[in-house]
Amino acid sequence: MWLYAITVFLSAFLLFQVQPMIARMILPWFGGTAAVWATCLLFFQAVLLAGYGYTHGVVQRLRAHRQWMLHVALLALALAALPIVPDPKWKPPTPEMPAARILTLLAVTVGLPYFLLSTTAPLVQAWFARAFPGRSPYRLYALSNLGSMLALLSYPTLVEPALTLRQQAWVWSGAFALFALLCAATGWQSLRRAAAPVAATEEEPPPAPKLAAHLLWAALAMGPSMLLLALTTHMTTDLAPIPFLWVLPLALYLLSFILCFDAPRWYRRRWFLGAMPIALGALLWLVKMGPEARPDLRLLITGYAVCYFIACMVCHGELARLRPHPSHLTGFYLMISVGGALGGLFVAVLAPALFRAMYELPLAIALCGALAALVLLLDAELPFRKDLLGWPSILLLTGVAVLWGFAGREIREMTRGALVVRRNFYGELRVRQYNGVYDWEGYRTLVHGTINHGEQYTHPARRREIATYYCEDTGLGLWMQTRPQSSFQRVGVLGLGAGTIAAYSRFGDVYRFYELNPEIEKIARNYFWYLQNAEGTIEVVLGDGRLSMERETPQNYDLLVMDAFSSDSIPVHLLTREAIQLYFRHLKPDGVLAVHISNRYVDLKPVLEREAALLGKAALLVETEDSDDGRCFGTTWVLMANHAGVFAREPYQKHGLPLEKAAWLRPWTDDYSNLFRVLK
Repeated sequence: MWLYAITVFLSAFLLFQVQPMIARMILPWFGGTAAVWATCLLFFQAVLLAGYGYTHGVVQRLRAHRQWMLHVALLALALAALPIVPDPKWKPPTPEMPAARILTLLAVTVGLPYFLLSTTAPLVQAWFARAFPGRSPYRLYALSNLGSMLALLSYPTLVEPALTLRQQAWVWSGAFALFALLCAATGWQSLRRAAAPVAATEEEPPPAPKLAAHLLWAALAMGPSMLLLALTTHMTTDLAPIPFLWVLPLALYLLSFILCFDAPRWYRRRWFLGAMPIALGALLWLVKMGPEARPDLRLLITGYAVCYFIACMVCHGELARLRPHPSHLTGFYLMISVGGALGGLFVAVLAPALFRAMYELPLAIALCGALAALVLLLDAELPFRKDLLGWPSILLLTGVAVLWGFAGREIREMTRGALVVRRNFYGELRVRQYNGVYDWEGYRTLVHGTINHGEQYTHPARRREIATYYCEDTGLGLWMQTRPQSSFQRVGVLGLGAGTIAAYSRFGDVYRFYELNPEIEKIARNYFWYLQNAEGTIEVVLGDGRLSMERETPQNYDLLVMDAFSSDSIPVHLLTREAIQLYFRHLKPDGVLAVHISNRYVDLKPVLEREAALLGKAALLVETEDSDDGRCFGTTWVLMANHAGVFAREPYQKHGLPLEKAAWLRPWTDDYSNLFRVLK
């Protein structure tokens, strides 16, 4: 039996180890946003569905020896596709339709190996049931989910800090070759054991489950899947852009599968169903809570995790309770994968196209509540179904109605008070209008997630005033104070926002903005006045700033500003050694690189100190506090130049500080980075 266990465990480990690895590889090509991870999850769920469909088909239609021959042939074909390194030709030339390009890239790069890994858990369980009649194969499913969870937890904590991306690809490919041998040996062993005479025959299997049972399996799988993607996007966009928050919800999702399918003792039905209304209500409350009212980040993440885990335990516990006889297990797993894929499709593809805001999160919460009520109503042993007019049923249905009412209220509140709300692959954008006591106090703000991306006063006399992160005493402001007055300046900016930096332009200057999200340019031109009132020439290049600059000839910028935030997250690929070298290729010899690194959760000063030291650049730290009138925000800027003489002028000497040495940090490259080392 150890051969079945090792094969299932290794396949699941590789299956979920490759997910963050390949996502990390392609993340820089698509702007480094949380939506890339959501799209990758959709691909993995879709291929998992295909794998389970393949398993169900071959088990139902092919004899045992033909199953083995077909699977071994596919394993050999998958070995020819190794190693799994994406071709740089897949880098997008424009920001349009990134989801379709990501899905195609993944299909070409990891499609066949991932497909075969996804077939292993149900296929080996079917082989096990044939070789060991009368013994339940479902504990192998729990072992499979244990391997998946360990893979997810080990990647950001052990694998990513120790290995470069290329090393990860080669190690994973070698492990896949070992898995292929184990899987072939397991199938062969199953054939030999099934051919041997058995002492007793198994009783006649029960009839196949009805359509209603299949639909319920799919629905119970769809609820946690929707909640997984929606909650992950919410947490990594609105709370903190740390890698652990990409892994935590998926690890809890898998842990609930492990516990529910290992043994009935883990899913205490009365306890979890009783806690479900409290958990879903608390989850809605946490989502509604604004940034100013939120508790400590660790407490907040713990609250999200506990509530989400309870929801997963109920849905997956009911799935385990309703599982069929082992002779029908492939159809059962197929419907689980159908539900998971539908949940991923809804959140990753349909919701951004249909909804103005992130409505899918309250909808997923409400769906999980409705599913819990449904399984209670369908249980003939409980009083709900026996007496629909009795107080237990009325109380249950009232609770579901209240939950849906609160979810609907949260959906309405998401867009209330906003001048405009726009959403696409890159996230949700809002423009809010604030009217002061006097006309001259009114202003507009652009928000992505929970982060302010620029403000502008609405009074015509104040529309050229600099505000927020770009005031006169910031790192950017110091350069503007020292720029020559007699010559025209050429300035490049990665990240447009509301277009605030354009207010610094003078007649004859050229300001060239690189912006990933096309919706931001539309908002900056139609709802703010910085671009249209700028004295200099304004150019906007759509697409990832780094990819755009790689295709351009040297631009000879006097100043290059790196201000490309995604909510509160700075894309890692814009801070690597290769990225810094690219920026200096586009600067004049005495030009300055200004990097805006203000954020709540990651300390990027050591990263830039290492880059400056290794590349022989002078670096200066400029930090400011919030202004008394609220016009200017506290900021952190790092300025870099080819030589220290650039910073010899009085404003730099007065407000700038040298960066603290960070020899303890391994330099970031396109092949290696470690966010855990620089968390605040």
